[in-house]
Amino acid sequence: MVVGESESLVAAVQLATQVGRSRAATVLVCGETGTGKELFARGIHSCSKHADDPFVAINCAAIPESLLESELFGHERGAFTDARSLKRGLLEVAGRGTIFLDEIGELPLKLQPKLLRVLEQRTFRRVGGSLELPIAARVIAGTNVSLADAVDGGAFREDLFYRLSVVRLDLPPLRDRFGDVEVLSRHFLRELARESDGIPAVLSVDALAALVSHSWPGNVRELKNVIERAVIVTGGKTIQRQHLLFQRRRNAQPGTDAENGIVIRIPPGGKTLDEIECEAIQATLALTHGNLSATARILGISRPTLGRKLRAAGLERRMVVSSQ
Repeated sequence: MVVGESESLVAAVQLATQVGRSRAATVLVCGETGTGKELFARGIHSCSKHADDPFVAINCAAIPESLLESELFGHERGAFTDARSLKRGLLEVAGRGTIFLDEIGELPLKLQPKLLRVLEQRTFRRVGGSLELPIAARVIAGTNVSLADAVDGGAFREDLFYRLSVVRLDLPPLRDRFGDVEVLSRHFLRELARESDGIPAVLSVDALAALVSHSWPGNVRELKNVIERAVIVTGGKTIQRQHLLFQRRRNAQPGTDAENGIVIRIPPGGKTLDEIECEAIQATLALTHGNLSATARILGISRPTLGRKLRAAGLERRMVVSSQ
């Protein structure tokens, strides 16, 4: 299930739904690690008329090159040492369903022409075989790197790149999904409580502000891990700022989290002035650990003005609920 209310995410979901209901066009899902590429691929599959057929996922970077060809295309008995019986490849196993090729940029160069042939002719051969077998499955590829750059560097075939990009789906990083950090955090808290038959933990004001202001280099996956750890540490009660453990990457730039300062990013699609102001208020609350007087002082406004802005943005109600 895709969780979020931001415009960029809603647009991605709408496109994925349209693609799923259309004919089986090849799809390239682009997004940073942790943005949910496989989740969207499964969503496209579930919207298709072949949703009852298999969804098969394979990580092109996780399987040794010597085995990847056999995994994809299968092999005939005796095709190589230890090939003691016929093996159906994942392209065949998927039937009329969907095969998801994650980290497609890691596909070895020698296999790229074979995949291109599959996409163009909709047939393939098992390793060691001569029979042309039809492929009925939709192919969805995922990447967290720029395939265009890989083409320029000679690591990826240009013709395969264009063939995979019949439909391109770009997934927004969490830092550009305005408002979704809180929505996702509360969703994960409810999920964890449901698993333990308990009551969802509560986010304090300073904890929520810290979550909102973090840059989330690991995206949704990182957020889920942070929430799960906090629930374990607190025993499922009120989560404070000190219960949140953010991973620091050595190459992280200063000014990207609640401890080093705040960066307000403007995505390609833009943000409204109200959204920027709301984000600035939440970021400043993170720096002051929820101290309203200090927040107003930093923003250069009065405490009553800050209160009005909190009420207008619906933040005052959330703060009251979070502090109970």
